[in-house]
Amino acid sequence: MRFLMVLILVFVIPSFGFSMHIMEGFLPPAHATFWYILSIPFFTYGLFAIRKILKENPKQKMLLAFVAAFAFVLSAMKIPSVTGSCSHPTGVGLGAIIFGPTTMTVLGAIVLLFQALLLAHGGITTLGANVFSMAIVGPLVSYFVYKLLMKTGKRTLAVFLAAFLGDLLTYVTTSFQLALAFPDKSYGMWYSFAKFLGIFAVTQIPLAIIEGFLTVVVLDMILKYNEEIALGGER
Repeated sequence: MRFLMVLILVFVIPSFGFSMHIMEGFLPPAHATFWYILSIPFFTYGLFAIRKILKENPKQKMLLAFVAAFAFVLSAMKIPSVTGSCSHPTGVGLGAIIFGPTTMTVLGAIVLLFQALLLAHGGITTLGANVFSMAIVGPLVSYFVYKLLMKTGKRTLAVFLAAFLGDLLTYVTTSFQLALAFPDKSYGMWYSFAKFLGIFAVTQIPLAIIEGFLTVVVLDMILKYNEEIALGGER
C-alpha cells in the first residue's frame, strides 16, 4: 500500500499542469456526444458481466478492485504529447485478460471519471471518447490477442502482446478521434490521422513495451497467489 501511494505522489501530483486524456472541452459537442452514444452498449453489457462474475464468485471483488487500481495508477502516469491529449500506459490489458473486455469497460469508465473529477485528467465532456479508446478498444484488442495467442501455449508472449497491442490500439483510436474532429484544412482527415499517430508513436511505443512487461510480471504474481483464477471471465 505504501509503495502504491509513493507511485501516485511521484507520477500524478507533479503533472497537474498538463493533465489530460483528451482534455475537457477539446472535442466539438457533436463529436463528444457521438462517442458517448457509441460507448453506452459496451458499458451496459459490462455491468451485466460484472454482476454475473460476482454472483458466481463474490470473492472476485478484491481482484476487480485491484485491476481497477492498476489501470488508475498506470493511466495517470502521463507524458505531454499532441495538443489536447497526452501519452501514458493504459493498464487495461491486465483486467481484460483476467475478467474479459466489457468488464474492463465499466472499470475503465470509473477510472476515467475519477481522474476527470479528482485530477483534471481528461474531462466530463470528453469522457465518452476517452472511454471508447481506453476502456473499449484497448480491452477488446488485449482480450482477443490473448485468446488467439494462447492457442500457441506461450502464455508470457500472449500476455505481453495483449497488453502491448491493447495500449497501442488505444492511441490509434485516440488519433482517429482527434483527426475526425480536426481534419487538416488542406489534406483532410487521414493526413491529420497520420500526423497524430506519428507524434504519439515517439512516446507511446516505449510506454507500450513497458506496460507489456509489467503486465506479465503482475499477472504472474496474481496467478502464484491464486492459481484458481479462470482467465477471461466473460465466457
